[in-house]
Amino acid sequence: DHAKDAVILAVKPHIVHDAAVDVASAGGGALVISIAAGVTIKALEEVLPGRRVVRVMPNTPCLVGEAATGFALGSLANDKDRQTVLEIFGSVGKAMEVTETLLNAVTGLSGSGPAFVFQFIEALSDGGVRAGLPRNVATQLAAQTVKGAAEMVLETGKHPGQLKDGVTSPGGTTIAGVEALEKGSFRSTTISAVTAAARRSMQLGGIPEEEIIHKYNL
Repeated sequence: DHAKDAVILAVKPHIVHDAAVDVASAGGGALVISIAAGVTIKALEEVLPGRRVVRVMPNTPCLVGEAATGFALGSLANDKDRQTVLEIFGSVGKAMEVTETLLNAVTGLSGSGPAFVFQFIEALSDGGVRAGLPRNVATQLAAQTVKGAAEMVLETGKHPGQLKDGVTSPGGTTIAGVEALEKGSFRSTTISAVTAAARRSMQLGGIPEEEIIHKYNL
């Protein structure tokens, strides 16, 4: 029921200002939810004076009901608005509240993350093909492997490293593969991908380069 009282600004960042102006001119008191990357709550509230605003960063798996969404409440937003956002975005996955300063990190991790995972699935499939599997079989096995591993993290609550250790028997096949990943800087490259995306989100939001470097250490 709460969702009926919300307007979602689902536009590209360079269009959000004009869209917000249209919402403001239309009047009404509905909650305004923005999913425009990098557009700050302050910027939204300046265009929407007196309106309750929430900034949200979902991701594309919302299309299959498996989104990972981060959100931050604006200065006038209340508990009912929090519940509205949880109702809307919880219906298509998981939604977690964070401070606005962390939304750029959310963008880098779960906002951009699906693209990184798609690349990993493609690479796993390539490896399967290299080892002799037909492409369609390799891709299905790769995707299901990632899905199953993710479910194990969510369902068991165990640290990913602990789950990894449960697969890697001494001197076995998995540890040989893990060694190959580490030689290719898999872990540090993945970290760099997330931080690069988070940094770009900050740039799009107009955060000065000096602040990105010294305040956020990116």
